[in-house]
Amino acid sequence: MPAVTGKLAAASLAIALIAASASTATAQKKYDTGATDTEIKIGNIMPYSGPASAYGIIGRTEAAYFKKINEEGGINGRKINFVSYDDAYSPPKTVEQARKLVESDEVLLVFNSLGTPPNSAIQKYMNSKKVPQLFVATGATKWNDPQNFPWTMGWQPNYQSETQIYAKYILKAMPNAKIGVLFQNDDYGKDYLKGLKDGLGAKAASMIVLEESYETSEPTIDNHIVKLKATGADVFINITTPKFAAQAIKKISEIGWKPTHFLNNVSASVGSVIKPAGFENSQDIISAAYLKDVSDPQWKDDPGMKAFLDFMTKYFPEGDKLDGGTIVGYGVAQTLVEVLKKCGDNLTRENVMKQAASLKDFRTEVLLPGIKINTGPNDFAPISSLQLMKFKGDKWDLFGEVISADAGG
Repeated sequence: MPAVTGKLAAASLAIALIAASASTATAQKKYDTGATDTEIKIGNIMPYSGPASAYGIIGRTEAAYFKKINEEGGINGRKINFVSYDDAYSPPKTVEQARKLVESDEVLLVFNSLGTPPNSAIQKYMNSKKVPQLFVATGATKWNDPQNFPWTMGWQPNYQSETQIYAKYILKAMPNAKIGVLFQNDDYGKDYLKGLKDGLGAKAASMIVLEESYETSEPTIDNHIVKLKATGADVFINITTPKFAAQAIKKISEIGWKPTHFLNNVSASVGSVIKPAGFENSQDIISAAYLKDVSDPQWKDDPGMKAFLDFMTKYFPEGDKLDGGTIVGYGVAQTLVEVLKKCGDNLTRENVMKQAASLKDFRTEVLLPGIKINTGPNDFAPISSLQLMKFKGDKWDLFGEVISADAGG
């Protein structure tokens, strides 16, 4: 009997240990709404229609990239369920779609939604719900404010940093410049304008001869360009989204105005802006970059660029490889995948933000050499370096050094 009892006791102990280890394994997995053993549900809002519809390609690239990740086995065995809605770049519609994603679709997080006014409209809501508004597709400085908005984080370099770089260049190369500015009359345009003025410092008042704003509801900005030319400005700062950027480039050529032309990075796409505006009309435009440009032959043997082109061929063959939006979508999707991998089996919203805020020297395959992604609990600005470039022939040529340009949040 004692031997049998001993065996039973041993068996009971073994069963207890197995049960304990199983419950420990279960306990190690932590989920919030939108995450399970098999799925991670991610929300997204893009302007697939409306005045900023050129950016819709970013969302389509991300969908294709997540399809690639799923076909390769997902993230830690979980497939990504990417739910993307159109807001037509209209903030009231953005609010509607954000509520739908959070309250009806029950996503774990909202990722890379596009535009400063749309994201501004949902920032308080997302933070009140404690749902990550992660890697928003806008460079407004306000996204780097972890004290007040701990659930919102940007990704790309901020707008004020970019125009401060242009201001430094102008002060050095053209100290007597007369500057005309065209800007979109919303938070996005005003953020860029503030950076320019901060960069010019005391000389801003004397150097800027006209600040001309436009509304996204206007069909054309031709009259604004004519007005700017009439000031005698010899430097043009073009703070516009793709549709209006292409219009501006065309109109400048048409009326024979020849200023030194600075074009904000968000409209520097060869595919969606420069090509439609005409290569012949775009010569010598200056912009700034943080991502590699597909049209630049210096990257033809670059492993990262080859991986991007292979991805486009297999998963998004109908996408325009020359459109800067495809590179952006690819790079930011890779960054999210890195964050989700780091989350492991702790897929809570809190841990998503914690991992997003602890990226160290991370590089996607499409960042320019020397540019890395770094974040911290008090630093929600993942990318803060840029390099100036000039349009020559049918491509952008980089010049100068990579410039780190942190502007405060």
